Amino acid sequence: MNKNDLISSVSADSGLSKADATKAVDAVFDSIEKSLKSGNEVRLVGFGTFSVADRKASTGRNPRTGESIQIPASKQPKFKAGKGLKEAVN
Repeated sequence: MNKNDLISSVSADSGLSKADATKAVDAVFDSIEKSLKSGNEVRLVGFGTFSVADRKASTGRNPRTGESIQIPASKQPKFKAGKGLKEAVN
């Protein structure tokens, strides 16, 4: 399922027009992004938790040349599925 499929599904399930469903889906994604940028996590009970993890700098290797390269420290978004989502999938 891609974003357009998600918008169509939200529109059909909620009775919203596609334009309103697009605004709703975009607003949810923007809210999650803003919260993660500010260092907060987003907990959706029964669904899962979005968080940001710090990744340390490391040394990698270019597979083509074998040359060592430095990989800078970064922040990575993470998602941990909640109990309800895990049960629904299984």
